[in-house]
Amino acid sequence: MTQQQLAERVGIKFQQIQKYETGANRVSASRLWEIAEALDVPAAYFFEGLSEEGTNAPAGDMLNDKEALQLIRSYYAMPEAQRRQIFELARVLSHAA
Repeated sequence: MTQQQLAERVGIKFQQIQKYETGANRVSASRLWEIAEALDVPAAYFFEGLSEEGTNAPAGDMLNDKEALQLIRSYYAMPEAQRRQIFELARVLSHAA
């Protein structure tokens, strides 16, 4: 699939795909989800082989968890301003734990 074809499936300009690919722009979680759907792969595909100290389960396992998927869906159902606040709260709480 070309960058142009991917961009059309996701509904953005191909230049934005180029910026994601080169690392010039960060990919939001919601955009990553859309790209995964356009490529017909699970979002966890982009995290295969990565591990982070302190995590008990790889990202793929978390995406197979029903509760985690409900949380993700609920998160993206919120307006963007509320999502930012929830994200910051979760980030602070995870560092406090």
